[in-house]
Amino acid sequence: MHLKFSQDIKFLLQRLAQQPLSLGDVLAETSERGFSLVITLLVLPFLFPVPPGLTGPFGGACLILSVQMALGRRSPWLPKKIATYKFPRGFTQIILKNLQKVTKILEKITRPRLAQIAENPLTWRLNGLCISWLAILLILPIPLTNPIPPVGILLLAVATIESDGLLMCVGYVFTVLTSFLFGFIIYALWMAPSLLPQVFQ
Repeated sequence: MHLKFSQDIKFLLQRLAQQPLSLGDVLAETSERGFSLVITLLVLPFLFPVPPGLTGPFGGACLILSVQMALGRRSPWLPKKIATYKFPRGFTQIILKNLQKVTKILEKITRPRLAQIAENPLTWRLNGLCISWLAILLILPIPLTNPIPPVGILLLAVATIESDGLLMCVGYVFTVLTSFLFGFIIYALWMAPSLLPQVFQ
């Protein structure tokens, strides 16, 4: 594993496999990098089949952290109730099993690029804003859509860690496309009650 994100995530997951760690423990160990690292850790499960009940707490924690990024904070903070949440052992096993698959893909597409974008102070805020919006879409109770927003969140979080301005731009485009998709789905669900009677006439 050559990416900084994959090395850090693998180290954290190995720690989690040895003893239960809380979100607060992870943030304390990773400092400023904790924003993107913990966000990555929180959304990775949604790329694969996960135990039910994780969307609320994981999506909520992701939203809280990303809002702080959007506000320009560099030191992450979580409410005590969320900070003391310990990752379940089954979660750790799922991520360790599938981390290599994700890393192989990301190693082919990310590296430090477009420093004028990646290192711009406003980019940190914009990344936080986009991740916040995608986290809201993740939390929405729309069936079969859970794997979509995490892809954009993962792209932006990894691009932030790896200082990849080009991948950030890809993440912005993905955020816009995801917004249009969810807008269409919500509109279709809203119109369904009035359209179904006409379909079955």
